Amino acid sequence: MAKRDFYEVLGVARGASDDEIKKAYRKKAKELHPDRNADNPEAEAQFKEVNEAYEALKDPDKKAAYDRFGHAAFDGGMGGAGRRPGGPGGFGAGGQGDFASAFSDVFDDLFGDFMGGRAGAGGRSRASRGADLRYNLRITLEEAYSGLQKTIKVPSSVTCAECSGTGAEGGAEPVACPTCAGMGKVRAQQGFFTVERTCPTCSGLGQIIKNPCTACGGAGRVEKERALSVNIPAGVETGTRIRLAGEGDAGLRGGPPGDLYIFIEVTEHEIFQRDGVNLYCRVPVSITAAALGGDIEVPTIDGGRARVKVPAGSQTGKQLRLRGKGMPALRGQALGDMFIELAVETPVNLTGRQKELLREFEKLSEDNNPHRSSFFDQVKSFWDGMKG
Repeated sequence: MAKRDFYEVLGVARGASDDEIKKAYRKKAKELHPDRNADNPEAEAQFKEVNEAYEALKDPDKKAAYDRFGHAAFDGGMGGAGRRPGGPGGFGAGGQGDFASAFSDVFDDLFGDFMGGRAGAGGRSRASRGADLRYNLRITLEEAYSGLQKTIKVPSSVTCAECSGTGAEGGAEPVACPTCAGMGKVRAQQGFFTVERTCPTCSGLGQIIKNPCTACGGAGRVEKERALSVNIPAGVETGTRIRLAGEGDAGLRGGPPGDLYIFIEVTEHEIFQRDGVNLYCRVPVSITAAALGGDIEVPTIDGGRARVKVPAGSQTGKQLRLRGKGMPALRGQALGDMFIELAVETPVNLTGRQKELLREFEKLSEDNNPHRSSFFDQVKSFWDGMKG
């Protein structure tokens, strides 16, 4: 019986992409696998037919030959070329390897990430990059205003000085793993499946060390606390991240080091509240100062003092602005502003004479409280409306 067209076998159109061919094969292979079709005597033959088709169409050269010559490209009908090694064929004694190769591609596609990926021609990287480190640094608002140079101590892995990071005694070079021949992976045939696992001897590195360094145990790095000088620029705020390239953990067996990330936290201040580049300061003033007006002295974040004029008749919540007395911008030369919020204080612990004077003052100041008069006029209108 004549062979069916390979595209027809996989259920794809001619000109289908590699991804479409692989997707179609994966679907057909799952549907027709003999282990899932024990009651279908034709499943095994159809399964082999699907694998034969995929083996031809997954390879660009074989696919081009098939598109041009059809099945004759592989059955010796091209001037005596004969079947090429590794080409599609039956699944008797000589066809098992072809199927294993075809199905291994899909197996890698399905489980490669889970099992660490394919080792590739050179195996997994012998030297791996060190891990990135995080350091949380707390500073004061004053330090964030001026910037500072700070020394921090970071526990991390550093390159072993005894073996120069090779992990071998005397700095000798590692040798190829005899179990996986340097690939970092080993394969085992299990029926129709080819299972690929990380090499148990070298843990996927593809190399082993015959004489491990006694100082680092073959890792090429040791744990050590390092002192680093860090420049904290003016204007940083909580959440600012500073990256120090190459100051993370040392790489494994001579690999490049990771990075160190410093996360800034600015502690709360007892006087100032920060909002971006602006500062806010709540200043209590006496009833007399608020009523008569005058000058008050307020602190500034740079440690200085500033005099602020309070307008006569100021109420609680009134804000006064001091330009350029806020925080510096992290990027740029601009300075924010400082806002003074007045809080008019009610006097407490009054003497008899003070109470007497306040009562006298209240009698004389019925027309000097516009907000109170307006409020009670509104209340009166509300009650009159409710009665109506």
